[in-house]
Amino acid sequence: MAALIAWVMVLAIAAYACAGGTDYGAGFWDLLAGGAERGRRPRWLIDHAMEPVWETNNVWLIFVFVIMWTGFPRMFQAVFEAMWLPLALAAVGLVLRGAGFALRKPSRRLAQRRLYGAMFAISSLLTPFFLGAVLGGIAAGRVAVGINASADAWANPTSVLAGLLAIAATAFLGAVFLCCDARRFGADDLVGYFRLRALLAFCAVVVLALIGLPVTHNHARYVWEGLTGGLGLLLIALAAVCGLATVLLLLRRSYGWSRYTSVASVALTIGAWGFAQRPYVLPTSLTVAQAAGAAHTLRWLGIVTAIAIVLVGPALVLLYRLDTMGELEPLSDADTRAARAPGDTL
Repeated sequence: MAALIAWVMVLAIAAYACAGGTDYGAGFWDLLAGGAERGRRPRWLIDHAMEPVWETNNVWLIFVFVIMWTGFPRMFQAVFEAMWLPLALAAVGLVLRGAGFALRKPSRRLAQRRLYGAMFAISSLLTPFFLGAVLGGIAAGRVAVGINASADAWANPTSVLAGLLAIAATAFLGAVFLCCDARRFGADDLVGYFRLRALLAFCAVVVLALIGLPVTHNHARYVWEGLTGGLGLLLIALAAVCGLATVLLLLRRSYGWSRYTSVASVALTIGAWGFAQRPYVLPTSLTVAQAAGAAHTLRWLGIVTAIAIVLVGPALVLLYRLDTMGELEPLSDADTRAARAPGDTL
């Protein structure tokens, strides 16, 4: 039961990396869109593409934390003791990001829109970096039961590389999804705009992955060995194939299928990481069995998780399907129009 729930947690992390990652990637491109006039059209598309599902995507992160503190309390304690600072910064980024995105559109003052837009964009850059840094520190074996918080736990080569990879991967996902959304919203001028950025982001992922080879070998040896053999290597190879397939689909302008291949490339990479560090949840100090909670707790957690999958899973699949088909219309400017005050700038 403990091993099964651990794999459910890995799948939930993969779901958040893919679903929430598209949102972080959109925020990354929002940050680089340029000034108010030059960035108006890309930001308009980002707002309209994210509105129907961006709050739903954060459900996966909550699901991960619930499974961790209920099913693996020793792991939860160790991670939050050693990594409280990057996790706190990621949480602050989540709050500011949501506030900035929600308040930017109804704001009528240009200065306010710029402030909220900066909050949204910068937080979309910092949050995935710190979450990736936490995973990198875990993979490098910098987290163990009884270890106190220190900068070494998350400000090490593996953590920094994992944080940068998280930014690049989310930027890649976001740009691929925005290519499809540009066609869906009839913004043909933005299809090529985001296609170029998707290709550039993929190149960044490849470069960081190549840099990561010696870094992982030297600083996360156990995970390195898992990624270079067995199922870990197979999943990494499949992830690379899916990434290359995404590039070919983008070049052929097959944007619909590129969504699925880009998601598969990121999800398979997360799965490879899970296989690489088994049977440990904290390499090489805490196994899944050692971290697991009481047997009756795991049984109830398994039952509740199964019920949640049966009841909530189909609803989430339907929601994402309706969104990709363009059936969920975002709020119009008239729907969110706030009362204007003297001096407001449209």
